[in-house]
Amino acid sequence: MGQTSIALALGSGAARGWAHIGVIDVLSAAGVVPDIICGTSMGALVGGVHAAGRLDALRNWAMDADWRAIAALVDVNVLAGGLVDGAHIVRWLEELGLPKTIGGLKHPFAAVATDISSGREIWLQAGPLAPAIRASIGMPGLFSPTLIDDHWLSDGGLVNPVPVSLCRAMGADYIIAVNLNDGLPQRPLVAEPDAAPNKTSRPQTLLELIGSIPASVQARMSALNFFGTANQTPGYFDVLANSIDIMQNHIARSRLASEPPHALIAPAVADIGLLDFHRAADAIAAGRAAAEQALPGIMAGLGGRKPA
Repeated sequence: MGQTSIALALGSGAARGWAHIGVIDVLSAAGVVPDIICGTSMGALVGGVHAAGRLDALRNWAMDADWRAIAALVDVNVLAGGLVDGAHIVRWLEELGLPKTIGGLKHPFAAVATDISSGREIWLQAGPLAPAIRASIGMPGLFSPTLIDDHWLSDGGLVNPVPVSLCRAMGADYIIAVNLNDGLPQRPLVAEPDAAPNKTSRPQTLLELIGSIPASVQARMSALNFFGTANQTPGYFDVLANSIDIMQNHIARSRLASEPPHALIAPAVADIGLLDFHRAADAIAAGRAAAEQALPGIMAGLGGRKPA
């Protein structure tokens, strides 16, 4: 019986992407090791780290991450097409021990990004690794775009939230997809008056961290009203996050219907905000639970064929 080429298609979802770690843990424990790893946005980050054999380092960082760790990754540059430039993120990826290039990874890997000039879906399968991941996670409105080969690239979730098609194009026989956009969150856009955040407390989430940007920087952005208003209108980041939720949910549903994987894992992470990076423990647990539920079907789908 020949070997089966197994691929992981890790979907977008920002902070919910920590759930991919839990999924990978369960699959690895069952002996389901991917030959091909493709990722979009946060799926590209976790997938690239996994392909480098550095998932333990990422898990440890995520579980320990607090506002100080997140702050170290935020380099504000409001004139570069987004609030966060991303140079610190590239440096952090390199410090995790990733190889310089995609070709240096232990498994074939590719990330999905979007050409913001043409709207084309871009498959990053070669070249420098950290910039490719940085391009794929470039959430519009938050991260500035990344210039690669004379193209300005942004978040891959704009065009292909769960990269099943890329896995198939890379020759996979059996594709396990992880969709983090199954179900929209039911979070209120406008906070109750008594639920207003304590402005004197330390920031606990990325949203609060960006909201604590010095007044001199905020003043340059005041006309855009990014950091709240006196009246009860939805905040900029709430509207941004919910809009991306809606968009990615609809795109993911459409593409998964037309390009179905052999197995689909959908962690219950709708209650985790896109920027709740401090909730890694919850996301990883949700990933483990979903993978454990899907595992019998995956093993049956492999039909006794030996994973490569």
